[in-house]
Amino acid sequence: MTFSSALSAGSRWNDWNTKPTSRRRSRARASSSSVSSRWPSSVTAPPVGRSRPASRPSRVVLPEPDAPTIARLAPRATDRLTSSRIVRRPSGPSTALLSFRALRTVSESRVMLRGFLWVMLLVGIVAPLPVPAAPVRTGPVLVLGDSLSAAYGIPIAAGWVSLLEARLRAAPAPRPVVNASISGETTAGGLARLPRLLAEHAPALVVVELGANDALRGLPIAAPRENLRRIVEQIRESGARVLLLGIEIPVNYGPQYRDSLRAMYRDLAADFNLPLVPFLLDGVALDPDLMQADGLHPTAEAQPKLLDNVWPALEKALQP
Repeated sequence: MTFSSALSAGSRWNDWNTKPTSRRRSRARASSSSVSSRWPSSVTAPPVGRSRPASRPSRVVLPEPDAPTIARLAPRATDRLTSSRIVRRPSGPSTALLSFRALRTVSESRVMLRGFLWVMLLVGIVAPLPVPAAPVRTGPVLVLGDSLSAAYGIPIAAGWVSLLEARLRAAPAPRPVVNASISGETTAGGLARLPRLLAEHAPALVVVELGANDALRGLPIAAPRENLRRIVEQIRESGARVLLLGIEIPVNYGPQYRDSLRAMYRDLAADFNLPLVPFLLDGVALDPDLMQADGLHPTAEAQPKLLDNVWPALEKALQP
């Protein structure tokens, strides 16, 4: 039956599809390139499947339930927390063990501490140490100052330097005094005159009273500080000792400048390990009866007080 005759005869689709009119072919026509239908397109070997079980049973390790992480390097057994077991002991390891991260942190801290100690040792070696005072030698006391030590406006014999000479003359070990003070002297002038004075008198002690005229002129503090530093260095190189006398200026110069002037003397004394009298006119400057009309220079009556301010440090500086 053909497709058209099946439709015209009213046959059903199933009749045409299930009742072939010719015998089934066992191979393809010669014009076809297909191989025999008896041969499948793929071959499975062996024909009958065989199972090959593992030589040893395998075990799948599933992740543990979420729980606190326990160090695995403990020297003693640790408890594993599972959902089916209750541990009747405090949670966590009984010994405090450092993890690798903690060990590394401790190691780094030790290295940093060791490096810090080496740095401190090197700083202690390299940093300049205070220069010890030279052994006291025989020789005069040289006063290098300005008008406050030059007895400005009063008799020279009434000045505190002359009073000092009289006291040292009466001491068990008398010493002469050389007053090289000049009214109006600055730190620059004193520095320029110092080499000749040291060579000529070979003093045992030099009393440095300079800086007031630099400050009254409003000079930057850096200039007198450097001059005083060089003065101290030259005196030390000559083998003499140094006593530094500080001075203050009126309040109208401002607190900042006054503080800088105080710090100049204080820092020099600390840097060179010098004895320091912070303020020569202490107990005098604010007493009108002890100051001259200009308000800057002390009267003759004030001179013993100036010597009292200087004497304790000077006496100690002359001790062996």
